[in-house]
Amino acid sequence: MLEPPRRHRPDAPAPATPGGLAERGVQPRTTLGLPPGAVPGQAGPPTDEATRPPALPEEFERPSSARVYDYLLGGAAHGAVDRRLGEELTRVAGDVVTLARENRAFLRRAVRFLLAAGVDQFLDLGSGVPTMGNVHEVVARSRSTARVAYTDVDSIAATHGQTLLAGVPTASYSTVDVTDVDAVLAAPGVAGLLELDRPVGLLAFSVLQHVRDDAAGLVGRYVARLAPGSAVALSHFTADDRRVTDHVERLTARYAHGRPRPRTRDEVAAIVAGTDLVDPGLAWAGEWRPEAGRPPAATDPRGHWAAVGFVR
Repeated sequence: MLEPPRRHRPDAPAPATPGGLAERGVQPRTTLGLPPGAVPGQAGPPTDEATRPPALPEEFERPSSARVYDYLLGGAAHGAVDRRLGEELTRVAGDVVTLARENRAFLRRAVRFLLAAGVDQFLDLGSGVPTMGNVHEVVARSRSTARVAYTDVDSIAATHGQTLLAGVPTASYSTVDVTDVDAVLAAPGVAGLLELDRPVGLLAFSVLQHVRDDAAGLVGRYVARLAPGSAVALSHFTADDRRVTDHVERLTARYAHGRPRPRTRDEVAAIVAGTDLVDPGLAWAGEWRPEAGRPPAATDPRGHWAAVGFVR
């Protein structure tokens, strides 16, 4: 089985966990920042509508992966067509809500790890809607002044993100196709915010499965443009369990921007083969440095492979 080469790197100091920030996907919704009633299949109206972003208009012809993910996390930046697909996914993939939460919890742990390691600027590929504990919120809770450049090809998600970030001077959102490396790095929200001659945290959470051809080559092209000391953090939907993959592929063929391509562990390992992975290497998202006292949720099947590595 292909395992990317790994050199020993000292662990980043473990930062204090912000109070009330849950890491385990099965924690109560209040701990996760999700209002009651926000999770599919659970009853009850939200307790505080003022804390939620306004819902977007529902005239979407096809569902979007970014907006379906927002729905699964309990957000409001989605339309009826996205909700319907999200509901279908919950019926055929059982633990899909928990898997989405586990993936978002991995994002938080990975970003905190990189902040503690000295990375103070992030380029987030295929960001979706930056709500429900996303990168700039992790940065704020860590009392950091790190900069965050979000990107996504979904113009509706990007527009919503730009509205949400209007009062955040250290964050931007660019509408750009993440498979076009030159366009991403030249986007005003990226080039005008990040200093690419200094270390950058390249984030690719649950986005590379939407790159059907040569995801490893795409990441390699980004890495080649990053300064020494930069890092890559990614998660990727697995193809190792066909019980759910076949159903998910069939349903997500309806996505507006193309159906995803889940990958096996070996294929994901090839994507990060050009980095020095930190322990525990390539692992299930819920098992990547779980918070002390919070074991990963017992999801079946598992959902995302996850890793963090430093650029050589």
